[in-house]
Formats: sequence, structure tokens, C-alpha cells
Amino acid sequence: MSEAVTRTVTTPPGLLASLDPLLREWLPRQRWFAGKGRPVTGFSPVAVTELLPSTAKLGLYHLLVRAHQPILPGHDGPEQPGDCYQLLIGVREALPPRLAPALIGHVTQGPLAGRTVYEALHDTRPADLLLEALRTRARIGGLRFERDPHREIRSGLVPRLVTAEQSNSSVVYGDTFILKLLRRVVPGTNPDLELPLALARAGCLRVPPPLAWLVADPERPSGAPQPAEPYVLGVLQPFVQGAADGWDLALRALAKGEDFVAEARALGHATAEVHTVLARALPTVTLGHPQLRPMVDGMTERLEAAVHAVPALRPHASGLRSAFTALDDLAAEGRTWTAQRVHGDLHLGQCLRSPAGGPSHAFGGGGGWSLIDFEGEPARPLAERRMPQPPVRDVAGMLRSFDYAARSADPPQPEWAERCRAAYCSGYAEAAGRDPRTDPVLLRAYEIDKAVYEVLYEARHRPEWLPVPMTAVRRLASSGRT
Repeated sequence: MSEAVTRTVTTPPGLLASLDPLLREWLPRQRWFAGKGRPVTGFSPVAVTELLPSTAKLGLYHLLVRAHQPILPGHDGPEQPGDCYQLLIGVREALPPRLAPALIGHVTQGPLAGRTVYEALHDTRPADLLLEALRTRARIGGLRFERDPHREIRSGLVPRLVTAEQSNSSVVYGDTFILKLLRRVVPGTNPDLELPLALARAGCLRVPPPLAWLVADPERPSGAPQPAEPYVLGVLQPFVQGAADGWDLALRALAKGEDFVAEARALGHATAEVHTVLARALPTVTLGHPQLRPMVDGMTERLEAAVHAVPALRPHASGLRSAFTALDDLAAEGRTWTAQRVHGDLHLGQCLRSPAGGPSHAFGGGGGWSLIDFEGEPARPLAERRMPQPPVRDVAGMLRSFDYAARSADPPQPEWAERCRAAYCSGYAEAAGRDPRTDPVLLRAYEIDKAVYEVLYEARHRPEWLPVPMTAVRRLASSGRT
């Protein structure tokens, strides 16, 4: 294997200040920007690294920056240094036509004055540089490019940016690798690397193994007794060639009037396999009443906030709240549950189906379901995303996803969803040895928690979709059955 390459870098002073006015306009327009509805008023650097000098024909900078925004939209009041974002900024004299969609703007001041800056992931040379840095375990400034020494990483593969992603960005190299770059980043151990690594080391073939990963080590804050925690910035994994995601497959089946029961059962089986390996590979905990009570309180608080924000929830609040009370009562009576690490944001779009009889995965196996994107819900704090949870949380997320698919059809097909939900739970039971439906109180509470989240999201971002989770809310509020 290649020896690690270490390179010190010197970043031109005033670089971020020269980019500031352009980034204020450009960043809020990106799909992965989390602070929509509030203007960006400035930036503070976390780390700025020169990957290619701007004096060359092509310059490249890696930025970790905090976007400053007012706490409330439309307010001139206090601001807060908000989310930290990972940016790859290319620098050229002028952009060729193929890079026109990547334009950020033309710099008028500072060290890059007179140059054009753009989103570098659209460009093949910067994408090539990232793969080569991972392959050679490079150290560039505070950036560490790490890799699994037992797995080969080929060079010379043609990169292409995946345009369909929402909260992150991905580059596919040939049909061999996919590099997922996290956009909104936080310091600490990221489950999108932690869990697939644990699964790979335990021999699980249902999740593409991390081949390499990118980490940033920020400078130690002045006076701090310990170094700052590193940021996980990206993960390279095998590209599952010929695979389709579960959401697309479900919608195709609905459009053709085809059944999805066999696929749902197989997906339940795959989910249980992943849960079983996670429980073996990482610590589990027992949840009694003292441990469950904060979780129930969190569910209740999220419900109250959603009821306040979405008036349509108010007639159903009492029925929804009863699910959380029933769970708390069960725990108070002495019932316990096992909690473990879980996916945390499982739905049909987080599952890939390889064609049966098709080419085998680069990481083993010959078709079937794979689970991807173990980041959890990005809006939740990292510590919360890494907490052990009852596995039924993932099950509830998938049950809601079947419901969404069925309600997306014209006309909606709730019976299709019910068949898929039942098949998924049956498949899960076959692999796990326990059926999630045998714990209806816990399953109902988690499904309500997910539906309440959906109501709040749709009311804020896609009002036309609000009837989808509201249908589930009415069902779940009126019955103790899932």
C-alpha cells in the first residue's frame, strides 16, 4: 500500500473575507443548507485548507465555516454562530461552459480578486484529487485521509457528481466507488462511519463497508486543555451497481398495480439481520422506567411543540398523548426493553435493492437489500443520534415509509401499505425471532412520534403533503392498535 503523503499548507490571509459576500448569496440556495428562511450575515472559519494553490490555473480550497444567522427570521436581534458546513471551492480565471451550473461568483477583493469561484465537486480534477488523497492516506494541513489497509482503492476512475441528493453530496467513481461528503458537520464520532465500520468488521454483508474516510482535526482552541474533537467529513464505500432505492421501486410497483409484499418481507429480513449484528458488535442497554421516562418526555415535548405549530393536530392531541402515557405506565409496572444502536432514520429511500441474479456486490453477496446512510436524523444532536434505542424505532420509520408510498399513488392505496407493513414485520420476525407487532404499545408510540415529526415537516415545507401524515395521525390517535 502507498505510504501516507503529508503536506503542510499556507492559506492566503483574507481568503474567507473575500468569499464572504458571494457565499452569503450562494449558500442559502443549496438544497443541503439547513438554515432556510433566515439570512446569512457572516461566517467564522473552523478550518481553511489549500488543496491546490490559487496561483495555478486551477485552485482548490477546503473550507469548514460556521454560518452566522439571526435566531429568528426577520429579526435584527441577536445572532448565533450556527451550523458548520463543509465547502469545496474551486478557483479559475473563467469557467468553461460545462461548469456554468457550479458558479458561485466572481471575486472582487482580497487574494482571489479577479478570479471566478465555483462548487468544485462538479469538476473532475478536484474529485480526482479527493480519491487520490484517500488512496494514498494523505495529510494536508488539518485534513486526514484515512483508509482500510486491507481493501484496494483503484485510481483513474471517472468521477461524476450525484445530483439527486438532499442533505449531503456524493461523487461516484466509475461504477466502483461512491464518496459521500457530509455538508453540515459536527465534531465527534459520526454514526455514518461508526456503524458501517462496526458492521463490516463483524462480517455483515447488508451494508457497504467504509473503504476510506476523510477527517478534519481543527486547531486546539486557545487555552483549551484538550484538542478539539475531529470532524468526520466523508466516507468512501463500494458503489452498488445496478441497484435501485426502495422508494423508487415501491412507486414503480404502485404505478404498475403490482404487489410489493415479497420485497417488503425481504426488506424486513434484511433490517433484522443488521439489527442483530449491531446488537452483537456494539453495547446494548436495558431500559427500565428511569431510562424510558426521558424518552417518553421527549416524545411528549415534540408532540406539544407540533400541536402549537400545526392547528390541524389539536383535535387529535389527547389520543396521541395517550400512547406515550400508556408506554410510561407499562414501564412503571416493571416492563423493560433492550436498546441498541440502530439506523435512526430508516425509510425506503435508505435501502438499495440489487437485481436478483445480477452482479454481486463489491462487498459480498449476490443481490438483495442493502441499508445505507446511517447518519440518523441530521437535525438531532449527535449525542442523541448515537444513543441506544429500541430496534422498533427503525421498524416504525419503515412502516411510515410504506404509508407514504401508498398515499403518493393516484388514487391512494392504503391496502397496499397494510400488506407491505404486515409483510415487513413478518420478514423481520423470521430473522430476529421476535415480531415487532407483539409489542404494540412501544410500536404505536414510536410510529406516532414519527408521524408527528412528519406533520411538522410537511406543514413547514410541503403543505400539499400534509394529508399523508394526518391520515396516520387520525388512525393512531383513535386506536391503540398499529
